[in-house]
Amino acid sequence: MTGSEKSSATSAEAAGAYRPGYEVAAERILEYVVRSGLQPGARLPTEKDLADEVQMSRTVVREAVKILSALGRLSVQKGRGIYVAEPEPPSWQQSVANFLPADLQQVDELFEFRRYLETISANLAAQRARPAQVKAVREAAQQSAQAAEQGDIEAFTAADDAFHIGVATAAGNMFIASTVEAVRRLQRQVATIGLTGVAAGSLTAAAEQHAAIAEAVAAGEPDQAEALMAEHVELTTRQFQQEIWRRVIPGSESAS
Repeated sequence: MTGSEKSSATSAEAAGAYRPGYEVAAERILEYVVRSGLQPGARLPTEKDLADEVQMSRTVVREAVKILSALGRLSVQKGRGIYVAEPEPPSWQQSVANFLPADLQQVDELFEFRRYLETISANLAAQRARPAQVKAVREAAQQSAQAAEQGDIEAFTAADDAFHIGVATAAGNMFIASTVEAVRRLQRQVATIGLTGVAAGSLTAAAEQHAAIAEAVAAGEPDQAEALMAEHVELTTRQFQQEIWRRVIPGSESAS
């Protein structure tokens, strides 16, 4: 064990939280990959150079590489070196790939998921949003209002995306932000294929809700932001459902 490894282990033991050297090395290797901007397929330094980079012994680094390889984060290719592994597609990606934007049941499930996801997003954004993020959310809400006033569906869609992704970003959780963005892409499929590019419902009503949510986020009112987002997603859900039913069963809107 090197001097830095001993120091790390000693301080950890003193705090009552001893960690094996290979765990520390694995963590440092992952930090190195992220810090260096290495993408899947990129080659890492040799084992010796990697040990120097993370300031751990080669023996410990070798064990850490084995663990990261077993976890699917690294790929050790005999005679070639160590590489950042290509990620295996998770099951949710398969669901996304099989999504049918004109299937009423799947559209209902999409909006049900969106309602839970974005209400949490709005709540956290009201608690965590930084001034620059509040500004971005307000600007996106204003842009959606301008597009609604002009009846510009394309501009409204862009502003709508910017608003919802802006709120998700302000929530300060990268998993929420990336998932909201993925759900927005699926909703665009519904609008483009299921609704042939026609925006469902009132753009003005949606823009007004954007403005209210933006002010709740700016005022740091998580419960209000959450409630307003729930109303907004619910309105959008009903509008999409009504428009799809109208197209699938002409005249159905008069019966609803």
